[in-house]
Amino acid sequence: MNAWDTALDVVNRCLRAGVYEFVVCAGARNAALVEALARAETAGRVRIWRHFEERSAGFFAIGRTMETGHPCAVVTTSGTAAAELLPAVIEAHYQARPLVAITADRPAAFRGTGAPQAIEQPGLFGSYAWQGDFPAWDGRRPLHLNVECDESFLTGEEDFSQQTCGSFAPAKDRLDVAALARWLREDLYRGVVVLIGGLEPEEQEEVFHFCRDFGAPLVADATSGLREALQALAIHDADRILKARPPGKILRLGEVPSGRFWRDLEELPDVAVWSVCRNGLPGLARECHVTRGPLQRVIAALGDITAVDDALDLLAGAAARAARTAELLECYPDSEPALVRVLSHYAAIGGGVFLGNSLPIREWNLFAQWARPVPTVRANRGVNGIDGQISTWLGWTADVSDTWAVVGDLTAIYDLAALFVLGQVNCAGRVLAVINNGGGKIFARIERLGSLSPRAAECLINPHAADLAGMALLWGMDHLRVRRADDFDRFEPGGKPVLLEIIPDPVQTSRFWADWDRCGR
Repeated sequence: MNAWDTALDVVNRCLRAGVYEFVVCAGARNAALVEALARAETAGRVRIWRHFEERSAGFFAIGRTMETGHPCAVVTTSGTAAAELLPAVIEAHYQARPLVAITADRPAAFRGTGAPQAIEQPGLFGSYAWQGDFPAWDGRRPLHLNVECDESFLTGEEDFSQQTCGSFAPAKDRLDVAALARWLREDLYRGVVVLIGGLEPEEQEEVFHFCRDFGAPLVADATSGLREALQALAIHDADRILKARPPGKILRLGEVPSGRFWRDLEELPDVAVWSVCRNGLPGLARECHVTRGPLQRVIAALGDITAVDDALDLLAGAAARAARTAELLECYPDSEPALVRVLSHYAAIGGGVFLGNSLPIREWNLFAQWARPVPTVRANRGVNGIDGQISTWLGWTADVSDTWAVVGDLTAIYDLAALFVLGQVNCAGRVLAVINNGGGKIFARIERLGSLSPRAAECLINPHAADLAGMALLWGMDHLRVRRADDFDRFEPGGKPVLLEIIPDPVQTSRFWADWDRCGR
């Protein structure tokens, strides 16, 4: 089969499987594929996004799967271009997203020869992607299609408007919730806490009603979309409270929570843990139970739930703890946590918030405002890395106005190429808020790293003096530098995207955390 016929075959297979969006990283090797997709787009069958950097393109495609719930394919040329998709494929695997990696390849005879742009591409992504074709794909993890193409090809005719298009239908788990229902009724005297991680939009309503009726104390990550709505049951300063008084049982709903206590559970074998999540993975290396499936289906299958109470009085003193937090934020108004609080008031009224890993998501969960519900919040929590954060945000919100991303400085620099697609997405009211504290300061908050030598600490934190105004200039963004809470008064979102560079006062930030740590003793 020549390259053109191969390209037509691939595109038609995608259409039959319900794949209608493609992020294209073009090169000579995949030119036939690009031409076939361009014709399919002209016929109104597909939507193409273009990028020059494969790693960013892969995460942009993940963002599209978040928004649509349908597959998005990313198309690369051969060689290391294909290998650049590995981080996104891994993230999609742990998020259970239907990412499709279509990698053009040189003919099989070139493998192992050392010829240009010829590597061992079949099986490149190992167990992180399904190595096969659409009929056997369950749609709950990435799919890898490796396509052998000659560089030279002659195009023919193809009427994509007549092509039969299919629909995407991921496989469904057979649910057996009897054991989970029994577990929820047993040993309630030991105390039950619900930890809610990231949820899909269609899961939120069922989880909200379940938690309200169940009545157990809980910790709801911002990415659940229920942090503010369930605040009456929320444990403030949960990591410290739960470490001091571990409950007998933890029910985890959704993605792996971002709080420190989830990791502490590795050392608390007496705490029984049951996770209900889409990817079916426990999130812990210790013994625990898992039910795989969408939360709305699992909760509906449970039927009536027996209400529990706060057996360990974990909610006692919640108002006092919230008041102490507010007092610290007022005492250090230009500290990083206080600026995150102010930022959260602005971002809460937008069309969605994306939170970067490390400090931003933790500080948002701890210190963001509670008054206004923020139901549309996303993050990349599959493997908890900083890779591809801005790219995923842009993919997720490509058609949405007034969206915000809150990321750290190293995260922003690491994903610098992401902003290449700004000319292809909705930029109205789009704000990229970068907390520029001069490096990866999350490592300064990790107790076990406190004994490191100054040189080792420097290697971890990666201090820098980057001026992010240049990043804004490079991609045609407006730029506003915020050093004090009052500087937010100058913020005026408009037609151009804004890079909001937040530079916390390091002295106030240090004092805030010192007082915060003392409050927990």
